[in-house]
Formats: sequence, C-alpha cells, structure tokens
Amino acid sequence: MKLNNINIQFGPLMLFLIMLVLVVSTFGFVIRKLLGVERKKWFSYNHLNERHKKLDWSVRIIFTILVLISSYYMIYNDPVSIPLYFKTWFILIVFFITSEMLRAFMEWKYAENKKDFVATIAEMMFMISIVFLTITTDFFGLFNI
Repeated sequence: MKLNNINIQFGPLMLFLIMLVLVVSTFGFVIRKLLGVERKKWFSYNHLNERHKKLDWSVRIIFTILVLISSYYMIYNDPVSIPLYFKTWFILIVFFITSEMLRAFMEWKYAENKKDFVATIAEMMFMISIVFLTITTDFFGLFNI
C-alpha cells in the first residue's frame, strides 16, 4: 500500500507489532515476578481507590480533548510548520507517561504491596525505551521510509 509515497508492507508491520507486544509482555511478567507483585490485567483500569479513579478519568478526558484539538489543528495547517507539542503522537506519548506516573504515585501512596510502583515505573521506562529505539532506528530498518 502506498501512503503519501511511503511504501508500507502490512505483513512485516503486523509481525513487528506482535513481536513488540511479546517483548513488552515478557518484560512485564519477569519484572513483576522478580519483585513479587501481582500482574495487572490487560486493558483494565485497575483503580486503587475512588480518588485514583477520579484523577485517572480527569487525565483521560483532558488528553482526549487535547488529541481532538491537535487533530483539528493538524488537518487545517501545514504539517511541517506544526510545533512538536501539537502533534498527536507526542500528545499520546505524554498521556501514556502521565497516566503511568499517576498510577505509580497512587501505588506508592495506597497499594498494599509497596513494590507495585517500582514495577509500574520499570515497565513504563522499558516501553519508553522501546518506542524511542523504534522511532530512532526507523522500525529497526524494517521499512524503507
């Protein structure tokens, strides 16, 4: 498929994404096993208390609004002249970091097992490293972009 003169092959892309999910899942499993903490369920909120739930939903709503504003701004302006902080991918990365830091803080403050926050921070740092590595190496050279 051609998209803006970029040749994207979906087979290698899907295989790459599956491999990334496996690497991240394995890291999460190992780090939680080493620290002796329960693993989190995928795609669940896992709020520790009502305060965490309210703060988490506030962060989600704020970032949803920011993504909508960013999308509108990117559609109606020249993509080259858009500042970094208006780009949707940047906002999503900041959302991920903010959300995980909120989770780590709430785990540090309220969780029964105080090692939960260490596992959350380790997983977040690993994910940031993987995303940074993937971006800086052009998907490890898989795509001729």
